[in-house]
Amino acid sequence: MTMSVSDMSPQSLAALLHFYADAGVDCMIEDAPVDRFAETRALGAMRARPAHSSAQQPNPRDFAATAAAPGDGPKPALPVKGEKAPARAVPPTPQASQLTIPDEAAFADARAMARSANTIEELKAALESFTGCNLRHSAKSMVFADGNPQARVMFIGEAPGRDEDLQGLPFVGRAGQLLDRMLAAIGLSRETAYITNMIPWRPPGNRTPAPHEIELCRPFITRHVALAEPDFVVMLGNVATKALLDTDRGILSIRGSWMTLECDGRRIPALPTLHPAYLLRNPAAKRHVWADLLSLAARLDEPKPA
Repeated sequence: MTMSVSDMSPQSLAALLHFYADAGVDCMIEDAPVDRFAETRALGAMRARPAHSSAQQPNPRDFAATAAAPGDGPKPALPVKGEKAPARAVPPTPQASQLTIPDEAAFADARAMARSANTIEELKAALESFTGCNLRHSAKSMVFADGNPQARVMFIGEAPGRDEDLQGLPFVGRAGQLLDRMLAAIGLSRETAYITNMIPWRPPGNRTPAPHEIELCRPFITRHVALAEPDFVVMLGNVATKALLDTDRGILSIRGSWMTLECDGRRIPALPTLHPAYLLRNPAAKRHVWADLLSLAARLDEPKPA
């Protein structure tokens, strides 16, 4: 079943437009979509016919709609080049008017709003009211955190995926299920750990967050760490590691090395490790993460500093 633009929700349409923009698409070259598969089938059918010197060869686009493969069903005739395509009903996208190109004022606003939050609840409310990041307009929900905010260890991932966007909770998809097993392996759970992401909104198509999106969200996540006051922070993956430690080193070269994360004057032991989604694609790397988890477990077994 083919979905047309008129069948899409405003959120899905906004996400699609963001995807096209990120891919570099800045203009359309036709007034209406062209079924290139139907054209190819029509062209093949035309070439298979005997040549007639006295007859004008037909244009494949003129009968592309009738050259569909069996079972495809009838297709509407495509417009002739030069003719204006009939108007189509497109659902309104109320978020479009809110899209902005972030400037220095947006970054300053993010820093001020994060700084003004004195509790985790106030920080969540500040994020919900922050309009400087365009990701919020294509995402279904804001994914803030899960687990115990009083836990000794805080896990920080990259950004929500599809399942997280639908449920409004971090790490609930396949990668989240693997994270749960990783926690259980060292005696932790969602009741004894605190879990969040660097970015609280799902990027369209699960793409990697852009540098300006990371920078807009950085004040909120550093304030989140400062308010939660964990004894240890575990950064899952490249995005969180590079952003929070302000380093250019890749996760494969830095994972397993205890670092120091500075948040609001506090120096917190921080451990970079591989993201569970990476482990799903590269199961052989699980042994590296197991070593990292054992290192974390050893730290958790040590007496808590007074």
